[in-house]
Amino acid sequence: MAERKQLHREFSEELSSLWRIAIAPSVWAIHFVASYGLAAVWCAKWSDATLLGDVSAWRVLICGASVVALGIIGWIGWKAWRQWDFLEDWDYTHPLATEEDRHEFLGHAAFLLAVLSAVGVIATTLPALLISTCT
Repeated sequence: MAERKQLHREFSEELSSLWRIAIAPSVWAIHFVASYGLAAVWCAKWSDATLLGDVSAWRVLICGASVVALGIIGWIGWKAWRQWDFLEDWDYTHPLATEEDRHEFLGHAAFLLAVLSAVGVIATTLPALLISTCT
């Protein structure tokens, strides 16, 4: 029973680390679906209208959403970088499965996923910046 409580305490401390791993890719996925969905609906419904058919209007919306998404991902990446603790101890190897090693590994994984998610958001935004018309 005591061992189970100890394990529960150890893993409950890492719950925020697991959320950090999941949030950055989720932000990218939501941004991806929202950007392409907005562009598709905008061009399908309002491509003939003069006011709403202006491509620059949905470009501004997508770019604004991109800035927000990159801000959230940057914040998650910063928190993960601090959790990784790489610059404080310069510990490259983790030979034992200790609590500190697990904590730093989850920070490292969350940081790398945040970087990858930021690249995904930028790649998702590029078509909105490069496409000049809906057709």
